[in-house]
Amino acid sequence: MIWQLTDDKRWSALRQRFSWVEEMHHTPQDPEHHGEGDVGVHTEMVLNALITLPEFQQLPAQQQEVLWAAALLHDVEKRSTTVQENGRIQSPGHARRGELTARQILWRDIPTPFVLREQIVALVRLHGLPLWLLERPEPERLLLTAAMRIDTRLLALLARADLLGRQSPDQQSMLERIDLFELFCHEQQCWGKMRPFVSDSARWHYLTHEQSSPDFVPWEAEPFEVILLCGLPGMGKDRYISEQCQGMDVISLDDMRRRINASPDDKTATGRIVQQAKEEARVFLRQKKPFIWNATNITRQLRSQLISLFTAYGARVKIVYLEVPWAQWNQQNARREYAVPEAVVMRMASRLEVPQPDEAHSVEYRMTDR
Repeated sequence: MIWQLTDDKRWSALRQRFSWVEEMHHTPQDPEHHGEGDVGVHTEMVLNALITLPEFQQLPAQQQEVLWAAALLHDVEKRSTTVQENGRIQSPGHARRGELTARQILWRDIPTPFVLREQIVALVRLHGLPLWLLERPEPERLLLTAAMRIDTRLLALLARADLLGRQSPDQQSMLERIDLFELFCHEQQCWGKMRPFVSDSARWHYLTHEQSSPDFVPWEAEPFEVILLCGLPGMGKDRYISEQCQGMDVISLDDMRRRINASPDDKTATGRIVQQAKEEARVFLRQKKPFIWNATNITRQLRSQLISLFTAYGARVKIVYLEVPWAQWNQQNARREYAVPEAVVMRMASRLEVPQPDEAHSVEYRMTDR
């Protein structure tokens, strides 16, 4: 049985069932680029255009459902980002915020298998990429990074439906950009697949060195590994350590916080704890000694700062992301000896950025889908 966001895909039913769909009709768009009207009108037109595309009709049923869900959600956060400046309507950052919202909807409200959910939210995040990719510096790097995360064929289909679902004078020239995007994907060996690299180290070198070639094979010193755990409180990080990493040194921010009786939402104490933890990490790093960094690490920016520290000492970094379904997570957090207040975890959940393959030498996803 395949997953579906909903089996009733009539627009009237979607408006009635989902408040975020109804809100689309209260969100205006710039008439020059969206002569069709508000976000709701546009999204309905995108869905109608999508299902008529021959390439969509040839997809397996599950991929059709993934792409349809992404099309429904692709502009969900224009509601919170739309502004009027100099007489023009814009929605800066709507794709990034839409990724976070789509992830929450598909985890909390509409339980979705992890792999499918992350395909959908990646499409939401990157739905504009085929239109502006070739205008950006280092388009090859942007494309290969995106292809580590999403099927570029689906991305091109979504972008095409997005354009066909609007009324604008530049529609034809924009459609030609999607054709160029497809050609560029073929040229870069990432049409419907990730560009192959000879090793994780070669991929990491490419991602972290400007002007480097994806075919370059770096010299590798004898590595030692740092495991960076990632996940909301109550997702089973301590259990993972006890079952999978016995004997490894652990730097646990929760343990350090409890030693000084600091609250999880005490930002001043958290800052001191993180600095102390980094000093402990430097001791292990100078010794080339493997260890585990045990904390929530829910944002890419936070993880990036830590990974930069670890790799500066020559460490190979593996991110391990842990997640269980929403209902199970609520139960596990409530049963924890040191339960995190609900208001705190809900705020954290709204900011969660699942680690992506380009963030470290390797990323492991440990899921429980029920």
